[in-house]
Amino acid sequence: MILILKSDATEPQIQHVIERVESLGFGAHLSRGTFRTIIGLIGDEQRLQAEPLSAIPGVAEVLPVMPAYKLASLDAHPLPSVIDVGGVPVGGGQLAMIAGPCAVEEPDRMLRIAKAVKAAGANIFRGGAYKPRTSPYSFQGLGEEGLKILRDVGDECGMPIVTEVTDPRNVETVAKYADLLQIGARNMQNFVLLTEAGQSSKPVLLKRGMSATIVDWLMSAEYVLAQGNPNVILCERGIKSFDPSTRNLFDVAAVPVVKGLSHLPVIVDPSHATGKPALIPPCALAGVAAGADGVHIEVHDQPEVAKSDGPQALLPDQYGEVAQQIAKLAALLGKTIAPLPAGKSAS
Repeated sequence: MILILKSDATEPQIQHVIERVESLGFGAHLSRGTFRTIIGLIGDEQRLQAEPLSAIPGVAEVLPVMPAYKLASLDAHPLPSVIDVGGVPVGGGQLAMIAGPCAVEEPDRMLRIAKAVKAAGANIFRGGAYKPRTSPYSFQGLGEEGLKILRDVGDECGMPIVTEVTDPRNVETVAKYADLLQIGARNMQNFVLLTEAGQSSKPVLLKRGMSATIVDWLMSAEYVLAQGNPNVILCERGIKSFDPSTRNLFDVAAVPVVKGLSHLPVIVDPSHATGKPALIPPCALAGVAAGADGVHIEVHDQPEVAKSDGPQALLPDQYGEVAQQIAKLAALLGKTIAPLPAGKSAS
């Protein structure tokens, strides 16, 4: 941490600041410039969180050297993290291919879609058992019955599953079935939910909030990490924009920005970002080209009867085409589609 002193700080004030810092058990490194005097604090910065350093006479500004998202930062973990999702490695050059319908529906349909996306190259199957919807009258999901369907389909197809948890009270229940807990955009700053998910042993897929900055997003990840759960995957799913041309604004630049700040894997969700099937393939490829560690795409075999987000879902054949393109692009970039666990590879 660095203390920047006021330009008119007196010598007695400077000495008082040094004495105060040393009384807290820190070393003080004094640097005098032409216009400013700076005191660098040497020691464990976390011990200073409760100290009102800015109230010391002569102090103009207190600047942390490390970012507030310490555990999520590259300073804490210089190498990219690789997260294990039910035996599928995500990160470090291995891509997650998450696919499936928005909501869990009847078992037969779920099984058909799962087999189709697996054959196309998907390695994680998705579906929402709990659906946070803008309208209270919209389909809210099948609840625990949906979790059971999703788990059975995942087991039959040999694929790990991801589903959203919307309530801190449901974390334990969802974790009993899912391999990856998704926290959606609307809950990105639900700190109670983040804390509960962090206390789970399951990895967490954290979507960026619709109005969240990059730092907001990383600070939310920090909540999970601070509970001792190091397994967080970030997901860029589009942010709010003034332009109604797409459902959200696909912030593809967020991928390399986060890569320069954090060791956590980052995937992209072009389905929610664009809301239009025609835009999903190019945006998926753009995300991978920008450095994403995976792609999250909604797929349904009959979008016109889907219980949620049918208009933005790809058909299985369309998903197969974009999956092939992603695999080719990944090879050019020195990456690969993460394999399913032994005995679970796609036919």
